[in-house]
Order: sequence, then structure tokens, then C-alpha cells
Amino acid sequence: MLIDSHCHLEYEGVAEDREGVLARARAAGIAGFLNISTRQSEWERVVGTAEREPDIWASVGIHPHEADSHADLGEAVLLAATAHPKVIGIGETGLDFYYDKSDRQVQEELFRMHIRVARETGLPVIIHTREAEADTLRILEDELGKGAFPALIHCFTASPEFGRAVLDLGLRISISGIVTFKNAKDLQAFVPTIPEDRLLVETDSPFLAPVPHRGRPCEPAFTAVTAQFVADLRDVSLADLGASTTRNFFTLFSKAQPVQAVTA
Repeated sequence: MLIDSHCHLEYEGVAEDREGVLARARAAGIAGFLNISTRQSEWERVVGTAEREPDIWASVGIHPHEADSHADLGEAVLLAATAHPKVIGIGETGLDFYYDKSDRQVQEELFRMHIRVARETGLPVIIHTREAEADTLRILEDELGKGAFPALIHCFTASPEFGRAVLDLGLRISISGIVTFKNAKDLQAFVPTIPEDRLLVETDSPFLAPVPHRGRPCEPAFTAVTAQFVADLRDVSLADLGASTTRNFFTLFSKAQPVQAVTA
């Protein structure tokens, strides 16, 4: 059993064939999906999909690319959205200084707002960070000094030094199909060093399809491909990797309850 801990089921490349996408994933042994939101206008659709499917959960949050258009969102609005029973995470949020699609200060303010809501609700923050390691670490250290909150670095591609630092802070790390890419040697070397109880897997569908599926939309079924690659790097069986990452998912996203496998 595997869980796709981060996918975008409302995005083009997945949404137009969601029934087929879910059937293929379930047939591949994917027993749960966390459907991630990136802007407020998606929340209703993301949560609606989770309401219809027992093995799908939802997150609510604002991606750093969307920060400028949500600068006045307000903490109360995000907090209210987390009350839904199928909303189990906050995000994705964080910093993206690679594309710089939103003002960096606004990105930081929204990131900290998500963290405050996480601290109040106990729901995990799902963190996106790109070309922003120092600032992400600075914010995490500062906010953890104000009080604990659960958090996950999703689609980890950062430096090993950043990885060790966030692990020292108590965060989890999720690995996507990027780990299978030829130029991901540093990531491939880092993956075996992640403690067993801190590791999750994801697809970030419809993005970042793993080898040998590059060049086509990524699907949650490909969680199994990434998981097998990670298992080989860690010299464990796929069954053991699946058991540990599934356990880690439900430990971190403790509002979610395991469900009986849904058949295709």
C-alpha cells in the first residue's frame, strides 16, 4: 500500500480523466491521495473531490506564486477552511525565489500566516521551497521558537545541508519523481540518509513524471514507480517502503483516517 502525499487532481492533465486516473492509481496499489490546493479559488473543488472519494483528502492554502493575489486573504479565512473534516493539511505554502512570481515579502508574510494556523489547528504545513533555502530555514527556526507545529518539505530537491537542517528541526521530507532523473545525483545520495520515520513519497501530479514516463502528464499511479526507485536507493523492499511511508503519512496527517481499499 502506498499514499500519494501530494497531487493536484484538479489540474489539466489529470482532471479531464480523473475517474481513469484514480482507477489506474488504485490498481497500482495507491490507497490514498492528498489533493493539494494552491489558491483560494481552488478550495471548493479540491475539497469537493475529497468529499466524493473516501480515499482522497484535501489541503487548503496559497502557493507562493499566488501570494500577491492573496495578500489580504486574512488568517480567519484560512482557519475557517481547515474546519472541514476532509481538510487534513495547510498549503502548499512557502517561498519560491526561482520564478519570483510574487513579492518576496508577501510570500514570507503568507508563509508565516499558514504556520500560525498550523500551530493553532495542529494540521501540518506543506512547504514549497525553491532557491530560498536560507530564508525558509530562517522562518522555520523563528516560528518554531514561538511554538511547535508539524511540517513537511514537499517535493524535496534542496541541498543535503538544508535537508539535514530541516530534519534536525523535526520536519518530514517527501520525495517526488525528480529522484529518478539522471541529473538528480545529489538527491539520490541524500535519500538513503533520511530517517525511516521522516520519509514520504508523492507525485506532484500532473507535474514531474518519473522515468520512464517523462514527457507525459504525471499520474498518482506513478507513486509506485518513485517508491520502487526510493526503495532501491535505501536497499529495502517496496513492501517495507510502502508500509513505512504510509505509516508516516497517517502519523503526520493525523486528522486523516485510513480507509478500506477502494477498488477500481
